[in-house]
Amino acid sequence: MSVDRLPTYSVAELNTAIGSLLERGFAPRFLLEATVSRPQLKKGHLWLTLTDGTTSISGVVWASKLAQLSYQPKDGDGVTVVGKLNFWAARASLTVQALDIRPSLSTVLRDFERVRQLLEQEGVIDPKRQRPLPSQPSSIAVLTSVPSSALADMLRTAAERWPLTQLFVVPIPVQGSVAPMIISTLESLAERSTELGLQALVLARGGGSREDLAVFDNEVLCRLLAHYPIPVVTGLGHEDDLTVADLVADHRSATPTAAIVALLPDREAERQGLVQRQSRLKDALLGRIHRERQRLQDQAVALQQQSPLEKIRRLRQGLAQKHQLLKALSPERWLKRGLALISNEAGESISGLESVKIGDQLNIRMSDGSLEARVDQIQRSEPNTTS
Repeated sequence: MSVDRLPTYSVAELNTAIGSLLERGFAPRFLLEATVSRPQLKKGHLWLTLTDGTTSISGVVWASKLAQLSYQPKDGDGVTVVGKLNFWAARASLTVQALDIRPSLSTVLRDFERVRQLLEQEGVIDPKRQRPLPSQPSSIAVLTSVPSSALADMLRTAAERWPLTQLFVVPIPVQGSVAPMIISTLESLAERSTELGLQALVLARGGGSREDLAVFDNEVLCRLLAHYPIPVVTGLGHEDDLTVADLVADHRSATPTAAIVALLPDREAERQGLVQRQSRLKDALLGRIHRERQRLQDQAVALQQQSPLEKIRRLRQGLAQKHQLLKALSPERWLKRGLALISNEAGESISGLESVKIGDQLNIRMSDGSLEARVDQIQRSEPNTTS
């Protein structure tokens, strides 16, 4: 190839051409997944190396942008960078200018595990420390972002389930590095919890990625929740999301709405329960009235039986029965039936031949008189041989 046909550049022209090519051929904004290496602050700017383990590129966060970031990465943190390319033609230097930096999922989970293990070792995370929730709280505090769909759902659910409970809605930021603001709000509310009559606290955030929930892994925040003066219920993110705040809370709910369901009774179920208890109470009272009435009747009968008139009546009845018995056993009755009473001269009754001998004088008494007789002959009956 002839050198006469090759394009000719000065250094400045070459660098300018490279810069123009990059501007035309590369997106003005892009996402970059990387690991941070050797971050350094110089004159207020954050300089760092972004690497994937085998290749790397320089990065910078200008001081004006650094002050706006909610998260500042540390060495070894996995990050997602919203950036653009900066190419300095004067020295052909290429750098990623970071417009926003967020921790990657791996970094979030690493911090979660670190704080979890620390609090478990100290006994802060322990199911035995969980307090029971109030059955029918008169007032609860709800900490969440305002306005938000999560708050709207919680307010609607509370009104449907148990409108007697007063909800104190306390706005908090839930996006970014807002742990200091949430902690300050919690501390202020704790000082007034008795004054406000609060019986429980709901800490809620609807939706978001696991990275967005990283604020609820903050060690200071979680220690405060673990020792809060009233029971704490969390409803953070989705059902599959788990934060350290969930582990230290007295009750963890899958969603913000579920947190309200866990705290407030269902008024329709309570109404049905009252109807059933009313029915059981009515049955119990009627049963008791019946038993008392029967007892009074039994006592009245017993008192009547112990009265003097009743005793006299029973005595008379007994005497009448005895009189009838004596009358039935009277000798006069037997004499009228043709029988006779026989006695010897001494007046002793003769019941059998063994008491009589030849020559004895006997008195025979009949129904209409008596007669005297002498025994001239004794004739005994033949014994009964029937088998």
